[in-house]
Amino acid sequence: MTDQFQLTDDQLAIQDMARKFTADRITPFAAEWDEKHHYPVDVWKAAGELGFGAIYVAEESGGIGLGRLEAALIMEAMAYGCPATSAYVSIHNMATWMIDRFGGAEIKARFLPQLVSMEKIASYCLTEPGSGSDAAALKTTAKRAKDSGGDHYVLNGTKQFISGAGTNDIYVCMVRTGEEKSKGISCLVIEKDTPGLSFGAPEKKLGWNASPTAQVIFEDCRVPVENLVGAEGDGFRFAMAGLDGGRLNIGACSLGGAQRCLDEAIAYTKDRQQFGQPIADFQNTQFMLADMATDLEASRALLYLAAAKVTANAPDKSRFSAMAKRLATDNGSKIVNDALQLFGGYGYLRDYPIERFWRDLRVHSILEGTNQVMRMIVGRDLLRQ
Repeated sequence: MTDQFQLTDDQLAIQDMARKFTADRITPFAAEWDEKHHYPVDVWKAAGELGFGAIYVAEESGGIGLGRLEAALIMEAMAYGCPATSAYVSIHNMATWMIDRFGGAEIKARFLPQLVSMEKIASYCLTEPGSGSDAAALKTTAKRAKDSGGDHYVLNGTKQFISGAGTNDIYVCMVRTGEEKSKGISCLVIEKDTPGLSFGAPEKKLGWNASPTAQVIFEDCRVPVENLVGAEGDGFRFAMAGLDGGRLNIGACSLGGAQRCLDEAIAYTKDRQQFGQPIADFQNTQFMLADMATDLEASRALLYLAAAKVTANAPDKSRFSAMAKRLATDNGSKIVNDALQLFGGYGYLRDYPIERFWRDLRVHSILEGTNQVMRMIVGRDLLRQ
């Protein structure tokens, strides 16, 4: 940023490109995707052509090598059309970045070209049925074995709530290779057609219908040792390193959805007549809109600041990412809820976009660490000072 409050010309150009892509390829179709539970893979390919599949992957690996603020701008712009679509792009970026940041030359050469272009699409697999907030308690085992088929890991276990499961091509998975809780976790890249890999039925969800969610199931699944990212035992460190960026991205998705609903509410209240005048003329309406706009701008300012800290690797980056994620997702849901209230009964109908955003944004206070965990991170960091 040129200063604390102003985006650079390059950042504004990136934001504008993402907004135009959203207006052309996402916003007009998002309601239909939601209704039909359609996963718009063709849109991912188009996004990949713009570099949105590898936003913070290094340029030497084929990415566009941007910072976390630029990533947040892109996610926010895309969420204006469809939060589920934007959040999925965030997940793909995190998985691709993890291979680029921590993988060796051989694994990067094998997987990154097709992931960067989004010719192939990635899922990220950390959560399990019994380990959500306590991610280090994961139980999916990967036992090393060697036979005529070569050196490989044999995986057994289940991953839960995996976006894109059953549809996506690549699964970046955290698995247990040792007994020690966090230091016994390693990271493997697994291809969809690997024997022993299967998927649960698609989950029936409140929102995010444009992004399928299912279990990823390993039953004596054989994965080549060459698919290990980094060293054995380093997986949990990789997972934690990815969380700050993931939290910023999901916060940015809430900003984009909230901005869309604020804009829709302003337009609707100007048009809607009651008691002989537009409801925008009532002080109650104006106060609600003023609070919505204020909360949105406060959330955006904190999130952009946190993004700049993550890019700069500032010592307090994790605290600010947690604060920004908590504020943006809580405020985002409240702003959308207030927009629905301003729409009255029409806000409850699928003829208008508000109820879809209300459903889609609700999960953001759970994803990438619940907002209760965000408070715990902030509180502990404050007390360490």
